[in-house]
Order: sequence, then structure tokens, then C-alpha cells
Amino acid sequence: MQVTETAAEGLKREYKISIPASDINGKMTTRLNEVGKDLQLPGFRRGKAPLQVLRQRLGKSLMGEVLEQAVQESVTKTLEEKNLKPATQPKVEIDNFEDGSDLEYTMSLEILPDLQVMDLKSIKLERLKVPVTDDAVDEAVNTFAGTRQDTEAAPKTHKALVGDVAIIDFQGKVDGKPFDGGAAEGHHLKLGSKTFVPGFDDQLIGAKAGDRKEVKITFPEDYQSTDLAGKEAIFEVTVNEVRIGKLPEIDDEFAKSVGAEDLKSLKQAVRSDIEQNYDGLTRTRLKRDLLDVLADNHDFEVPPGMVETEYDAIWQHYEERKTQNQLDEDEKKKSEDVLREEYRDIAVRRVRLGLILSEIGATQNIKVSNEEVNRAIIDEAQRFKGREREVMEFYQKNSQVRDGIRAPLYEEKVIDYIVELASVSDKEVTLEEVIAEPEETIQQNPSPTKASKSKK
Repeated sequence: MQVTETAAEGLKREYKISIPASDINGKMTTRLNEVGKDLQLPGFRRGKAPLQVLRQRLGKSLMGEVLEQAVQESVTKTLEEKNLKPATQPKVEIDNFEDGSDLEYTMSLEILPDLQVMDLKSIKLERLKVPVTDDAVDEAVNTFAGTRQDTEAAPKTHKALVGDVAIIDFQGKVDGKPFDGGAAEGHHLKLGSKTFVPGFDDQLIGAKAGDRKEVKITFPEDYQSTDLAGKEAIFEVTVNEVRIGKLPEIDDEFAKSVGAEDLKSLKQAVRSDIEQNYDGLTRTRLKRDLLDVLADNHDFEVPPGMVETEYDAIWQHYEERKTQNQLDEDEKKKSEDVLREEYRDIAVRRVRLGLILSEIGATQNIKVSNEEVNRAIIDEAQRFKGREREVMEFYQKNSQVRDGIRAPLYEEKVIDYIVELASVSDKEVTLEEVIAEPEETIQQNPSPTKASKSKK
């Protein structure tokens, strides 16, 4: 095998590789002998057909397989001999091959950069701590109680408000004629729930028990029933009763009704949940600050192919949000040219940070065990009540999806390693201070518009 470097620019490499015809012929002979062991051809006993006959009968059909094997082996050997670490899958283009001649092809690839990781012990970080106040616990308990409220009949003079339940009879007509599904008796409608055609329940706000109202609406153009789509309808509505929410008494009995031993233990459980949520927020803030430090202290060339892949993902996400009218105000004000430039900068940052974390993880031999992946999959499956087995099987059958679970676990373990080496001081703050978004911060995930005004 002969290997000639034909291009070396930045992280891009290109090689001209030639494999002698004798090597190809040898691989073909080996493959023909393997296939011929169990093959029975007319006029020959099983496995006894001469090599020349096998070559005539099977040579053309096996040549593609033999060439692929030769290319794969030579690519691997070239990478090892040249000590190359490919950033992406090498691209191979066959330049010349005819039966009986040498195989010549071009291999082009991008390699990973040689990077020097900063002194991790020199990193200084501030870990925010949010104390959980009694008021926060009481507010959370009250909010939870609000989700379990019952209703009671309102006074006859009570005018229905958003959140009240109106018990109604109604008959709808289009062009003066009743239509299927347009009538009901004793229907419970929570005002403001938007469960009816848009505009229906809005016209019942202010109604009292015993009122009769004429509700006029227009069915949406994309309404599920094509016979009604875009048409005007009039509903004759009788309000039989208005019911208002009744909050439960927050006491030991309420706590027992939701599975707690008493009110004290319920509040302890709520406090624990809040602490866990706060810890998640402060962990995210600490991680973001750490990534900023790493990004600011490393400046090296990154593989263009990796950047392009990351940029394409960011831009696709942008276009999906644009289609769904989910862009933020900052994005709406900027031209696509400006956004493309910002997103490309973010793609470069993400790739650079990924390479830094990978280098640290590889150097320290940080790994994610199969047990850790399985625990994460179990946690994920438990989010889908009643479908746990289906989710588990999905992950078991899809290695690429399992890698999607492994990757963030690996990143978090590397982050933990760096934090242990760094100098970290604790600072007590309010929840609002944690949530506050610094103006000049580049987010790693996944809101590409939060870009720094002074990018490194």
C-alpha cells in the first residue's frame, strides 16, 4: 500500500492511496475460498468447485465487497500510521480501478485539533444558594390545594367569572337549523377553559343562574367538521347554575387526603421538592458560568465539518420555531444574515466546548457505565405512566437513542470533575437573582439568540 499526502491545510487532510492489484487478488481469493466451502455448483461436489470456476461465476458479484473491505482496512491503517484523529467520518472517492489493476482512491478528512487544556485549578466559580423560606413552602402548598379544589353553588345574584363553572343547556343552529353535536343539557363548562369554540364561554362571563343568553360564534376555518368550518352559529343557552371554586382547608385531613401523614410532613415534602428545584437552577447557573470560563480561556481552530453540522441543527431549530411563530422579540428584529452570523459563532463555541470537555474526559478516563445509562432510561420511562415497557424497549432497540442518554451523563461527570478542582465559593441569593439572565452570556443550550456582544 502506498500513501501520499496531497493536501494539508489547517485541520483538513487529503491522501492519495494505492493498493496493489496483488493485494486485491489475494483478498478475492480468500473470499472465494470462504464462499466456496459450502457452495455446490453443477458438475462439482459441495465445496469442491475449482477456484477458477468460482472466480468466473462469483468474481463480479463479490468484487464490491472485496473492494469495500480493502478500502476500510487501508483507511484504518493509514489513520494509525499517520497518527490521525478524525473529527468526522473520512470521505473516500475511488479514482481508478479495473479488474487486475491497482486500486487508487482519495481519502479526505478533518482531524481533531491538538489542544492544551487550561489549568483547571485556576478556575474560580461562585455557587449560588437559595434558601427555602416558610412563605415559599406555604405558597406552594396553597397552589397545590388550588388544583384540588371542589365547587359549590354560587348565590343566585353571583355573576359568573373566569374560573367559575356554568351548568348550561344549549342548542346551536346554523342558518336556523340545528346541527349534529350542537345541543346538550346539564353541561359543566369552566369559563376561560377555551374547551368550546373560541368566543363561546367569553359571552357567558357575567351571566347569573336562570339567565338565558344568545351566543353568536363563527367556527374556525380549520374546524374539524368541514360542514361547519367558517360558518356562523347561534346558540340558545340557559344558565341553570353557576358554581364557584371552594378551596379545601389546609390541615392534617387535607394532608392525609394527598398521601401525607400530616400537614407537617406534607410541608417537609414540599420543602424538599423546592430545594431540589432550586438546586437544579443553581447547578445550571454554575455550569453556564464554568462553560463561559472554558470558552474564554481556549482559542483553537475547530473542524469546519463539525461546525457545519452544529450550525445546521441550530438553523433548523430556528426555522421550526419561526414556522410555529415561537421566535423571541430579539430574533424578530434581526435579519436572517445577522442571525446566521450569530448562530455560526454559537456553533463554533459549542463545538469548541465539546472538544474541551471530551479532552478532559479522555485524559481523566471518565466513563459512563451501562448501569448509569440504564438508570437514566428507567427514570425517563417512569415519566410515561402506563407505557414504561414500551419506552424501555425503544431504548434497548436503538443504540443511537441510547447514545443520546449517555452523552449528557458523560458531560455532567466531566463538569463535576472540573468543579471539584476549581475554587468554588458559595453565595446566598434570592430566587429572582438566580433566574435573572446576564446580558452578555452565551448559552450553550439551546437558545442560540442569547449571544455575547463581545465574542472571543
